Amino acid sequence: MGFKHITVAGSGVLGSQIAYQTAYSGFQVSVYDISEEALATAKGRILKLKESYKNDLQATDEQVDAAFERMSFYTDLSKAVEQADLVIEAVPEVVSIKEDFYTKLSAVAPKETIFATNSSTLLPSQFVAFTGRPSQFLALHFANEIWKNNTAEVMKHPGTDMNVFNQIVEFAREIGMVPLQLHKEQPGYILNSLLVPLLEAGQMLLVNEVADPETIDKTWMIGTGAPLGPFAILDVVGIRTAYNISQAKADATGNEAFKKLAHLLKTEYIDKGKLGRETGEGFYNYPNPSFADPEFLKR
Repeated sequence: MGFKHITVAGSGVLGSQIAYQTAYSGFQVSVYDISEEALATAKGRILKLKESYKNDLQATDEQVDAAFERMSFYTDLSKAVEQADLVIEAVPEVVSIKEDFYTKLSAVAPKETIFATNSSTLLPSQFVAFTGRPSQFLALHFANEIWKNNTAEVMKHPGTDMNVFNQIVEFAREIGMVPLQLHKEQPGYILNSLLVPLLEAGQMLLVNEVADPETIDKTWMIGTGAPLGPFAILDVVGIRTAYNISQAKADATGNEAFKKLAHLLKTEYIDKGKLGRETGEGFYNYPNPSFADPEFLKR
């Protein structure tokens, strides 16, 4: 028997998207967060999502309104999960917060409820001990703008029951995702295991003054047929995120190249308000970046 009631815990950018996509696909969805303020912000995000679904998916007013009607919002975790077949956790990427959340969740969720973490950087096995149900726990990771970038990376840990794994693969399909199966734990899953080294390599070419962002992107786009080069992708990811990663690597390793990169990103971009697409300027200017010009790859 399939799932009927889904709880999404954490109503941030991605949590709101997961909840709305699931409701849009016909499921009853409970959204949990720690305060009424957080839930009010989430409702504002979801109102904007309605417009995105109409523009990008040609959804009707009736469809987007019906999806919202299938959603309920709670600050009481026990009420949010009392009917849950599946809880998707999208709380902040902080180990202590997740440990505390799973400890509380395991105490109030029905015994048969499956738990899935949407963490992109932390592994399920780090939290197994706090879930109280190792065989019913795994990772279900989505990409931002879930309704368009419809990947669902389903990753088991050594103790995940294969029936549970298969149920989550099927659920991902039911909410319009393409399920990508990972049978072994991998930091960064598939997407980030491929993407992060590419972005890092591009940034090192820049910081070592080998070439400028446009030339690096152009090389990648012509050479592989990719629609975006590494610096266009970094503008989507956000330059703050790129800075945080490079600064963390500099601090952890003392690597001079990462120190130089972090300094460059901070002084030439962040301090000047160039944060990427969200501010209209990063490595490129938006809404009409040079890489989108049909002549870009010919010059």
